Amino acid sequence: MEIQVILPDGTSRRYGQGTTFEQVAESISVGLRKQAIAGKMNGQLVDLQQQIEADGHIEIVTLESEQGLEVYRHSTAHVLAQALKRIYGAQAIKLGIGPIIEDGFYYDIEIEKPLSTEDLRAIEDVMSQIIQENIPIVRRVVSREEALDIFAKLDESYKLELIRDLPADVLISIYEQGEFFDLCRGPHLPSTGRIKAFKLLHVAGAYWRGDAKNPMLQRIYGTAFLKKAQLDDHLHRLEEAKNRDHRKLGKELELFMFSEEAPGMPFYLPKGMILRNELENFARELQRHREYDEVRTPLMMNNRIWEESGHWDHYKDNMYFTHVDETKFALKPMNCPGHMLIYKNSLHSYRELPIRLAEFGQVHRHEFSGALNGMMRVRTFCQDDAHLFVLPEQIEDEIGRVIELISHVYHVFGFEYRIELSTRPDDYMGSSELWDQAEQSLQNVLDTRGIAYRINEGDGAFYGPKIDFHILDALKRSWQCGTIQLDFQMPEKFDLTYIGDDSLKHRPVVIHRAVYGSIDRFIGILTEHYAGAFPLWLAPVQVKLLPVSDHYVDYAFQVKKSLEEAGIRVELDARAEKLGYKIREAQLDKVMYMLILGEKEQISGGVSIRKRGEGDLGIRSLPEIMEQIKSEIAAKQ
Repeated sequence: MEIQVILPDGTSRRYGQGTTFEQVAESISVGLRKQAIAGKMNGQLVDLQQQIEADGHIEIVTLESEQGLEVYRHSTAHVLAQALKRIYGAQAIKLGIGPIIEDGFYYDIEIEKPLSTEDLRAIEDVMSQIIQENIPIVRRVVSREEALDIFAKLDESYKLELIRDLPADVLISIYEQGEFFDLCRGPHLPSTGRIKAFKLLHVAGAYWRGDAKNPMLQRIYGTAFLKKAQLDDHLHRLEEAKNRDHRKLGKELELFMFSEEAPGMPFYLPKGMILRNELENFARELQRHREYDEVRTPLMMNNRIWEESGHWDHYKDNMYFTHVDETKFALKPMNCPGHMLIYKNSLHSYRELPIRLAEFGQVHRHEFSGALNGMMRVRTFCQDDAHLFVLPEQIEDEIGRVIELISHVYHVFGFEYRIELSTRPDDYMGSSELWDQAEQSLQNVLDTRGIAYRINEGDGAFYGPKIDFHILDALKRSWQCGTIQLDFQMPEKFDLTYIGDDSLKHRPVVIHRAVYGSIDRFIGILTEHYAGAFPLWLAPVQVKLLPVSDHYVDYAFQVKKSLEEAGIRVELDARAEKLGYKIREAQLDKVMYMLILGEKEQISGGVSIRKRGEGDLGIRSLPEIMEQIKSEIAAKQ
């Protein structure tokens, strides 16, 4: 019996029923057969040996594709598990899960021995042996009873838990490679020999299934690439990321600190506060020119507000609560309900709209202690929120203005970015008709302006679809920061109205907007993006004065006063140290300008200049260098 399949290019072919994806690949070309590692049947990934039993759309997955690389990395995780069993014995290791993650994979295991860096090297050696053996990887479908019996005999308690939690109608499969097998839905590479370049990175603790009530396992992180050169490049970027780690630089540059007295809540030191204020003032000035009104709302409000807004249903597990006069209050996880109350505080005419309310609002959200990560994942942070109350016919124009604002800000920092349109989630609020209208409005703005974007299905906010901005830092890592959300629901919830030109009440539409997102997280991103060497306008210390000896300290104080009066942030290193030592210290502090003051400089009334990245620029008059610095600051350099 023949079946008909349709290939990605739209061409149709006929094959005998039971033909495998490998045979289809070979029928197309020998080259494709060599590159093939899996297939797709009607969009579902399957093994290369999977038989095609019915008509449908098929695709051959190669190593060069994104999904091919995922299969490649997942197979490497299985090789890791096999190596662990070989080294420590089947009884000494209990396997958890081994999924792929961005740029790699991990495997959670239970083992009495704490694994070290030396252990990882030994495990890599055995993995290399398994790869050299080129062991076929074979899928076997088993019944639920058979799967439970197999893993019960091995005392694999975590696998047994996974099997018991599988839906009743799911197909259960085991993948075998030599003496090793694992519970997995697949697909996998045809054999271990297809793996060319891999590296185990580090070990960390991880609760089983992410629940602190469960046992703590050891999580081995690794990565794999198709070529050694790609792996080497990735490892170099990881090393560079370590050097740029904002937690390390934040401590060295005295920007911020953390304390066990307030876990996950940053303390801003004086220099970090300068950085934060510069970011806020930059945004504040841009918003002023675009007719935003700045407001401030309470940190804590009656719990009924959060129930009314819908945040209670979607965020209550991540909120902090307290009681005041026997009434339940909550620390705000978002600023929007407060802005709704401000709008509702007075009557509005259609002539007033759009009304743009902005706030640098401190919010609190509970995060598990294991998820906290410096400034990138905290329990309290400042959102640069704004809510635009607009007429329906103003939606697209206002969204266009916000896109221009966000693009301008990212350009100043040197960020490239990409855009995603996030659509209706499963737990959406309101009618599907309004959602369709909101999604179409956002899409129209992007299409009209010729902006490239991708659809992110189901990732919208519960009250509306959104446009998300993902910035790329100096290491090409992606961070989601800016967002524009279109909301027809909150005006309904809070019964917001305006008087139209027909003298009747109408409902405004709300646009939620953030540029930095979390200012705290944005500071962490900037610290790593610039490796602590901030541009002059942002730098907490813009100029460091270095007198050659004690004889020139008085002159240095005169120069310091002149710079401060010109609005330039300056520090004086008056220590009785050698000049070379002071210069090295200033370089470690990543200061843009070092002004050296000695006999020649004092006599001439000038300064000798060293500039970061340019070196010695010679002697110049103080007014000249002050004008240059002020000009660079004004130009946001």
